[in-house]
Amino acid sequence: MSLQIIQSNCTVCGACEFECPNAAISFTGETYIIDPELCTECKGSYDKPQCAEVCPVPETCVPA
Repeated sequence: MSLQIIQSNCTVCGACEFECPNAAISFTGETYIIDPELCTECKGSYDKPQCAEVCPVPETCVPA
């Protein structure tokens, strides 16, 4: 399972990219994306997905 970024909610602040322990988030073109092959929803590292925790807009980083 992985998370995805809802593009219409994303403010492109970049907070999520630096919080991801798996480097699964990258900036491409004009937005951020989460690589589903790298995303572990932070299981084994944190209790909650860190991208969702630091995102200033609720419901932007959500389960895919």
